[in-house]
Amino acid sequence: MGKIILNSKNLTKSYQNGDRRLVVLNRINLKLEAGTITTIIGESGSGKSTLLNVLSSLDTFDSGKLLIENEDIKSFNEKKISSFRNEKIGFIFQFHHLLPDFTVMDNVLMPLWIKKGFGQYERPLDLLSDFGLLKIKDKYPDEVSGGERQRVAIIRSIVNKPKILFADEPSGNLDEKNSAKLIDLFKRINRDFNMTIMLTTHNPSIAKIGNNLYELKSGELIKR
Repeated sequence: MGKIILNSKNLTKSYQNGDRRLVVLNRINLKLEAGTITTIIGESGSGKSTLLNVLSSLDTFDSGKLLIENEDIKSFNEKKISSFRNEKIGFIFQFHHLLPDFTVMDNVLMPLWIKKGFGQYERPLDLLSDFGLLKIKDKYPDEVSGGERQRVAIIRSIVNKPKILFADEPSGNLDEKNSAKLIDLFKRINRDFNMTIMLTTHNPSIAKIGNNLYELKSGELIKR
């Protein structure tokens, strides 16, 4: 096994539901090897989004341990976790979440503005060109297609060269043709940038692209 970039140990997450406590993640143990693709399947409501949110530091957990690049995420204060997330983590939501009042180029630049300030144009322009989107860089999100919006969201998520890219049902709002393009895009990102990718999906074609496939069932992560 190569370098372990993420290691969760007995990770537990629950919610209060009236008088009951609902355990969504039950003692999750997972190791992500750098440069691999991991896919997670599971029924709707099984907790896949919660798992991704917790592992990506977007949400907290009740107990257990989460190490990313051997750093204990639970020990971070809010300022440090925000900085860590901006530099090390990329996240793609099912809906693109592009800011409607900003151009495609501005949306891609957002993570760089947060990290380094203004004037960082070379990598965003290279990525837009590489993914065939340079021609729409000055358009607004509502002026481009759904597939283009999703690709812009992907570029935005990798512009800071994160160590891990998380994607929550990235093909959920795409048709079959654009889903196939998305599969190729994830493979390419993994290959060309050696980026570790973890994604959830209902799509059997996307589930098969991973080096590792897991199912989340009754709060437990099962290797398939």
